[in-house]
Amino acid sequence: MAFATCGELSNAQRVIHSGAGVASCPQFGGRRWRATVRNGDDHDVKSGEWARDPEWLYRHSRGGVITVARLGELGVPSMTCYRRCRPGKPWQRLLPGVLLLHSGTPTRRQLVDAALLYAGPDAVVTGAASCRRQGLRALPDHPFRVHLLVPLEHKIGGSGHVIVERTIRMPQPIVEAGVPMAPLVRSVLDESRRLGSRRDVSSLLSDAVQCGVSLSELFAELDAGSSRGTAIPREALHRIADGARSAAEVDAMTVWRTSGLPEPLWNHELRDENGEYIATPDGYFVAARLAWEIDSYDFHFGKQQYAATVARNARYAAAGIAVLQTLPSRLRTEPKRVADELVAVHQAALARSGAA
Repeated sequence: MAFATCGELSNAQRVIHSGAGVASCPQFGGRRWRATVRNGDDHDVKSGEWARDPEWLYRHSRGGVITVARLGELGVPSMTCYRRCRPGKPWQRLLPGVLLLHSGTPTRRQLVDAALLYAGPDAVVTGAASCRRQGLRALPDHPFRVHLLVPLEHKIGGSGHVIVERTIRMPQPIVEAGVPMAPLVRSVLDESRRLGSRRDVSSLLSDAVQCGVSLSELFAELDAGSSRGTAIPREALHRIADGARSAAEVDAMTVWRTSGLPEPLWNHELRDENGEYIATPDGYFVAARLAWEIDSYDFHFGKQQYAATVARNARYAAAGIAVLQTLPSRLRTEPKRVADELVAVHQAALARSGAA
């Protein structure tokens, strides 16, 4: 019977080609445990607690994600780790030195945990993954990626689904369910700088503002960071600051500019002669007494929201205000037709207002 130290265990198949070997490991209290090597293509080393109880390794992982180094500490030879990641085997490699203890599709949380294990304990999640975890929904449907911030002196680079950004401005992380994340204002702008679409940037920044991030915080963060990729976010922030509360309202402003009509009041609260609240239309053309509402299916899907819209339109009618309702999607797919409709309704409302 052959014996090997812990450090030599990864070479067990060179020591024993059949039967069993026994090794003594200090980290397991010096107790002796049995290793067997099977002949053939598998060459799988069956050894220790991890072999007798498959759940034991899982309990020492982060939801099934674990490093090769940690597996070595638990008694699994590195050669065995990588053999178990071959096609048809039970594990898979997610990133260099980081494995998943099953062969199925990893969850987003497992991909985040893998990224953090890969980059080290100082890494902080930012960008889209952080925005999603902090409640934002207006993110493009791109392949899932994890954007990490690491201190400038770290030499690690991106790999696979991981983007690594070295920075001298490491944020104070917000830790949620064990995931360290950059504050929302930083996460939003880190993602915005990498989006090439004005529409996507406007949607994301508008969503952040509606979730409570102030424009002053966004402008301050934009000024404090790198100037790379800031042109589109800065333009979108100025549009939002001019009165648009959502990406749809940014699109509405774009359509209005092609119409040739006078500029409406954006998000202006309307009250009747008795001071009673009427509504806050997305756009209000004062001379024509015309309210322009950008109404989405999402908002009107429920009975309560539909009832609120009916009541709003009744208040418009009682106050003698015409209303044009437009779907947000048409602002993008039919901008010229929407502009023509806006001009026609404005002319009709103006004529009615003049006749009155």
